[in-house]
Amino acid sequence: MTDAVKGPASYFPSIEKTYGRPVSEWKDLIHASPLTKHMELVSWLKTEHSLGHGHANALVAHTLAEDKTR
Repeated sequence: MTDAVKGPASYFPSIEKTYGRPVSEWKDLIHASPLTKHMELVSWLKTEHSLGHGHANALVAHTLAEDKTR
């Protein structure tokens, strides 16, 4: 039996379907941004790329958490 995806990654299928881009592209955009703070990045995704708050927050949270483990 497989475990259901939890946390920010649970939003990924909806993000890809809604905005037509793979999550890897969103992560690349986040990495390319000169912004580094969580809420700055969330606001930027909402303003510049028209993402909803939950989707932007999930992408930023997952990306920043992933970067900390590297």
